[in-house]
Amino acid sequence: MSLPDFTTQAALFSISSRTDQLFGAADRYRLFASKIYPLLVSARAPLEKLYCLDNGRPAVEPVLLSGVSLLQYLEGMPDRQAVEQLRYHAGWSFALNRSLGEEVFHPTCLVNFRQRLIENEQSALIFRQVLEGLLAAGLVARQRKQRLDATQVFGLVSWMSWLDCVREALRLALKELTQSAAGFGPPAFWSELQERYVESKVDYKASSPTLERKLQEAGVDAARLLHWVKSLSDATIGTGQQVALLQRVFEEHFELVGPEQTVQRRTTLSSDRVQNPHDPDARYAVKGQGKQKKEHVGYKVQVAETVAEGKLCPGEPTRNFVCGILTHAAQESDEAGAEKMQAEQAAMGLEKPSALYVDGAYVSGQRLAEAASEGRRLVGPAAHSPRTIKVDLPPNSSRSTWKGARPSVQRVNRTLNAVAWKSSRAAKSVSASSGARIAKGVLCGSNVWLLDRSIGRWW
Repeated sequence: MSLPDFTTQAALFSISSRTDQLFGAADRYRLFASKIYPLLVSARAPLEKLYCLDNGRPAVEPVLLSGVSLLQYLEGMPDRQAVEQLRYHAGWSFALNRSLGEEVFHPTCLVNFRQRLIENEQSALIFRQVLEGLLAAGLVARQRKQRLDATQVFGLVSWMSWLDCVREALRLALKELTQSAAGFGPPAFWSELQERYVESKVDYKASSPTLERKLQEAGVDAARLLHWVKSLSDATIGTGQQVALLQRVFEEHFELVGPEQTVQRRTTLSSDRVQNPHDPDARYAVKGQGKQKKEHVGYKVQVAETVAEGKLCPGEPTRNFVCGILTHAAQESDEAGAEKMQAEQAAMGLEKPSALYVDGAYVSGQRLAEAASEGRRLVGPAAHSPRTIKVDLPPNSSRSTWKGARPSVQRVNRTLNAVAWKSSRAAKSVSASSGARIAKGVLCGSNVWLLDRSIGRWW
């Protein structure tokens, strides 16, 4: 698909001829046209590499698609409504250097454009271009205070059982092999697998032993199919997307045991396994316990924004800017996400923030020490004190465990963290204020023993 001719010169009858009457100096569409649109134009060179310049019919202008994608995000509009805005809205036409009534494109062009960016690993191109503009304008410093937090993103897939996942991976592989291995004669068991995984479904009202048997059966069938693929003279068939996915699902759920290579189901599965073959990168994650427990299959997104000093008047827009967005595996910790965010921002020319404001999931003694050694601040809440304390004992003592409510904290001598004792017979908690030292306490008769771990000594 080739690219159309492109120019930044406004048309004779474009909306720009009446800008002073329609759009004030602080109007957001005027600011978009003067500040953001030139940045999108400068991104056309890397966008050109995603198209075939001398073949096919002309594509929709990628600069226009980039601008529409930004405006529809800012105004929270779906694709179809965004195209309608482009047709009828004077502000959109002015912001994107278009004439009112100019021909528009079909909404699916936005879907194809986003997919083109993802397939060519350029999904962050527009964001980086705008961020570079903010840096050049002095609105974002390369090192300043930031706020970092994470949110869950649900995958657009259903929650599958182990049996569902293996069977669906088999079905997709069979569908792919129908095309890729058409030049080879089908194996003797081909019609059996087609009937079992393509033409029929599992009765989920069946008993547990029946479903267990079907899972084992699916593992044996997957092993047979993969073995047949490896026996073909064309090795590229085994590298097909769905065949490779079936190989991965099989290795995650089963193993070959003994000299006869018997298929045996694994009793425990890793959290980073494929949850649904239609989105292999989506992961299972759980947060909280009890009534606060939240489960999802999808991803985790880290979002960093700048922190501007000063108070704002009511209705005044914030001066903070999003300076980093990172998607990573859902089961990974926030600390791991923070490390990846630092690497992502370093690639964009940003330095580590002078102060980073986070929640408790990002705070640990190691991270606090690292930030202090680099002359930075990591600001977040301290970890909660545990409700059950197991302590090491001084010589000639028996082991004890105390349970209690969250304690009050009082300062003890020698900068040794905090210990609160509610009575002469029960120790409620021992906690560390910075993670550098951890004190453990035990009650022996009428004496309280404290262990200073930094020197390995009871006192």
